[in-house]
Amino acid sequence: MTGWKTAWRSFYYAGAPEAPDPVLVKGKVALLVIDVQNTYLARPEERASLPPLEQAREAAWDGFHERMHGTVIPTIARLIERFRADGNPVLFARIACLTPDGRDRSLSQKKPGWNNLFLPHESDASQIVPALAPRQGEVVVTKTTDSALTGTNLRLILANMGVTHVVCTGIFTDQCVSSTVRSLADESFDVIVVEDGCAAGTMELHLREIEIINRIYCEVMRADDLLGYLPA
Repeated sequence: MTGWKTAWRSFYYAGAPEAPDPVLVKGKVALLVIDVQNTYLARPEERASLPPLEQAREAAWDGFHERMHGTVIPTIARLIERFRADGNPVLFARIACLTPDGRDRSLSQKKPGWNNLFLPHESDASQIVPALAPRQGEVVVTKTTDSALTGTNLRLILANMGVTHVVCTGIFTDQCVSSTVRSLADESFDVIVVEDGCAAGTMELHLREIEIINRIYCEVMRADDLLGYLPA
């Protein structure tokens, strides 16, 4: 179980000591699933009918979709099952606007380009994917910011629940996951990021961000490592 302790090291932490074993207490460790929503898993039914440039853009996302369906969603589902079975809280964050015209979105979600999403909170596109659907009574926060803390009352919810450690999963590693992890760290939560429970647009972006946030804002490990530390 020591491999994760020296893996994914950035320039800053290349020579740092091994990470310590996390001390996880039942009821005080929460799983947070970030932005695994229908809109990000949607694909055109007839790619061949698209113009060549759009076909190429779609093809560039093949690796992301393969990782999501083959690794990330199954990993998160496995963690959700374990957290629920152990009685540890499972929480979700999703991007969705509350106003009909989306004017409540933060600037980062209004800028032209890929991140400019208009997701009404009742739309199917904004919902958590069915494979990871929240259960009745599980907290789902709706945000119009990248960080799940900045635009919601999630920090207060976690504090009120007595949570000290937050396990982060979801998408995108280099955007909303990273922003949330940094916010949690600034609020003095201990954060664990599950490497095989996250994805970015490309593996290069994913691994680069994993190295950037590891050791300073969080500890990065894989699901198998984490499961060995979870209290029964």
